[in-house]
This record gives sequence, C-alpha cells and structure tokens, in this order.
Amino acid sequence: MRLKVQVLVLVLLLALGVVASGCIGGQGTQTQTKEEVTQIVIGVTDKVTDLDPANAYDFYTWEVLNNIMEGLVKYKPGTLEIEPAIAERWEVNEDSTVWTFYLRKDVKFADGTPLTAKDVVRSIKRVMKINGDPAWLVTDFVKDVVAKDDYTVVFYLKQPTSYFLALLTTPPYFPVHPNYSDTQIESDATYGGAGPYRIVKWVRDEELVLEANPYYYGEKPKTKRIVIKFYRDASTMRLALQNGEIDIAWRTLRPSDIKSLKQSGNFNVIEVPGGFIRYICLNTKVDPTKNVKVRQALAAAIDRKEIAEKVFMGTVEPLYSLIPNGMWSHIDAFKEKYGDANIELSKKLLQEAGYSESNPLQITLWYTPTHYGDTEADLAQILKEQWERTGIIKVDIKSAEWGTYVDYARKGQMQVYLLGWYPDYLDPDDYTTPFLKSSANSWAGTGYANPTVDELLTKAQRLTDQNERAKLYEEVQRILAEDVPYIPLVQGKLYLVTQKNVKGVIIGPDMIFRYSTLYKE
Repeated sequence: MRLKVQVLVLVLLLALGVVASGCIGGQGTQTQTKEEVTQIVIGVTDKVTDLDPANAYDFYTWEVLNNIMEGLVKYKPGTLEIEPAIAERWEVNEDSTVWTFYLRKDVKFADGTPLTAKDVVRSIKRVMKINGDPAWLVTDFVKDVVAKDDYTVVFYLKQPTSYFLALLTTPPYFPVHPNYSDTQIESDATYGGAGPYRIVKWVRDEELVLEANPYYYGEKPKTKRIVIKFYRDASTMRLALQNGEIDIAWRTLRPSDIKSLKQSGNFNVIEVPGGFIRYICLNTKVDPTKNVKVRQALAAAIDRKEIAEKVFMGTVEPLYSLIPNGMWSHIDAFKEKYGDANIELSKKLLQEAGYSESNPLQITLWYTPTHYGDTEADLAQILKEQWERTGIIKVDIKSAEWGTYVDYARKGQMQVYLLGWYPDYLDPDDYTTPFLKSSANSWAGTGYANPTVDELLTKAQRLTDQNERAKLYEEVQRILAEDVPYIPLVQGKLYLVTQKNVKGVIIGPDMIFRYSTLYKE
C-alpha cells in the first residue's frame, strides 16, 4: 500500500513537473517572442573595411562607426540640422579659426569608462599620426587641438572654416576607446566609442551583432539588439528577406529586385534620396592612362543615358561632374566638353595619342562585385561595349572583392576602375577636395596632382561668401573635365526594403542609417 502511495505521489509529481515544464516552456516562448521584438536583423551585400576611424573611408563602415561611436556634434535624425552630442555647447571666434567645445560630464564609453577631453584630443591626434585614408578631414583643417581641462576641447584651425561643424560629424573626429593603439590601425577592434550601441560579436564578412550601450548618455535605442548579416550577393539577400530571415534588406538590392518587391505589396520599399555618385578612376601615373588624351577619349565615348536605363533601370540619372546635380556650384562640365557617346571625338583623341585600329588602346577595367551591388558586372560590361564601339579600344575586365580592391586602389595598382561616393559632409568641397587635392586624394590611387587645383580648393575653403566659393568650384570642375583623373557617370538614390512590421527608418540627407530609431510593431 505504501509503495502504491509512493508510486502515485511520484506519478503526480511527474505530472506536475510536466505541467510546470509546459508552463515554463510557454513562458520561454513568450520570452523568445519578446526577444524577437527586441531584435532587428539587417542584411547587406556590403563589407566592413576597418573598424577604426583612423583608416576607415568607405560609407558602409562609416555607417557602423556612426552607430557604435559619436562625436562632439551630430545631425538631428532626418535633417541637416547639427545638434549637440558629446559636446553640450560650443563657441567660435570671429574669423572661425578657434572653436571651443564644452563636453557633457555624463559621457562614458561602452564599458563604463568615463570619456574626457583628453580622450577626444588623443583620438584626433591619433588620426593625424596614423595618417590613414580619411586623415585629410582633420589634417587639412586642424593646426592643433588641446584639452584645456577634463571637459573643454579647443581646436585651432589652419584657416577660417565656416563648415567645421559638418566636419566634426565625420568618424575621424569621433573619440575612440582608450584600448585603441596610439600608433597602429586596429581593423577588427570591437572596443568602439560612446555611441548608442556596442559590438558584442564580430565575424568578418559573416555577422556583426550590436547591443544597446547601457552607458549611453542619450535616448536609449528603441531596439536593444541589431544583427547585421553579410550576404554574398543580392539574390541571396532577397531570398532571405522573402523567407523572413532578415527584417531589412539594405545596400544593395538590384534595381529589378526593388521593382518586383515593390509590386508585390508585401514589403515596405523606402527611397533614400541624396548625393550618391558613381564614377570611373583613371590612374594618371601609369601607361596608357597617364596620357591625358587617352583619358579624354575614354570620357568622350561614354553614353550615360544608356548606362542609366540598361544597368540601373532608370533608378539613377546621368552625371557630368563630381559635384552632384542640384548642389550649388554644379555645372555639366563633362557634357560641355565631350557631350555624350561622342565616338568621333573619342577616335580623334585616340589617333592623336598614337592609336589606330591596327594598334588599339588596350586597357584593363576593374570592378568590385558586391560592395555596390550585383549591377557592377553589368556596368563594367556596358562600359566595355561603349569603349569598343570606337574600334580603337580593347577592354579586359577584372574584379576583386572589396578589401582587396581598396588595397589595390590605395597602392595605385589598377589602371581604370569603378568607385562610388557617399558624402562625408554636404558641401561642394566634399565632392572636390577628397578627389582632386593632392594632400587629400591618396585613398583614390589616381596619383592626380595639379598645383592650380590645390590653390583653388584651399582658397574656396577659406571663403565664407557662397557666390565667391561657387565661382572657384566651377573653375575646378572645368579643370577636372580637362585633366580627367575621374569620369563622373551617374547620380543615384538608395533603396531600403523592410518587412511590413518594421518602423522607425529615418535616413537623412547625409545618407547614414542610424539604427537606434528602428523598432517592430
């Protein structure tokens, strides 16, 4: 009898255990659902270069840095209005050469380490010392930067710079955690800065996991966890979106994907306008592109309208200068000099350079297959066709993945190659100085240097009168069309596609995607 009672009790306990287990399981499911709500997964075909603002100079990596770090000031979400960030206020002297910033006293790095003026100064001087690709954004403008005390930073500029606040919104000015080396580039550093998120997992080219920074001084992110998955191509990323594996597809779906996803009505398709441009780089230091007539001939033969329609399905517009359409000082410099698809002029210039049908110009055109989306192979192919219509040009096409491609460009190892530009700050200076000024353009690998252009750009930086500045930039654009170290192609929009329940996408004119406003309904 006692045994039967024990067995009965055991059975009852087991039953209760099962019930309890079922309850716990139910709570677990609820917790998991809640966790899913506090997590958003973003898919990209892009790649991160260096998780170090001293050397990172590509737009996607800057996007990541903007989410894990923050500067003295920042753009108000969705606008070009600059507002306080780590600095709560600032002062500037009469000629805009001395800028004084007063820091908040509650700013901490993502591990709780207090952030002081010394960290700001160390980080900026580190950029100057390492002298990586984006260093010109500091070195061209800043003569010195000092910490007056724990919460006061003073910049002494080389010349009056009315748009200095816009420069301060860029990653080279972001304070980095003290663990960053003073003298070495830290390409895979996960220490971060004082932004709304911190890195908790990083597997290069596979996955980046961010979590809300518990020490962030500002408004807490609406979604605690952001997971970024890196895809090999647009087709794979589109399939992941349709299968519900990712919440957002970003940078970069094919134009045909965007069109069909929009037509399906199952997703939110968000257009991101802005000054995104595409162009060709020409190495001015190696044969045959060191010959200016060769570069001019390549510029003359290009048909931008055909590129816009056939490759990008009308999602871009032709561009005839590095300064975007609609920005003050823009002129159609390349259209004025070459027209479009001017095969006869191209042939004439090639003949003057010593080429003919029996002695054709042979060039190698490079592209990178994923950084700008799957359309790159198509763009390279159509450029080959356009140039070969002259009957005097033969084109070999090659490609390299983004990390290798950037390295080749830095070292000047490519002859003719495709790149794109997203603005650092919205001013004509940002579409001219980084490309054309000899002290700022080493990242591009064209080897271009023209003392007259250097002088014009320096003068334009010092002026405050927009009309006077515009005249100088117009002159620079005409010299660009004459020297042709770059050939502008198209100006485009970006598109972001989300699941229907994803809300809070705010991308302003600076085109930086900040994750802290994202949430799910």
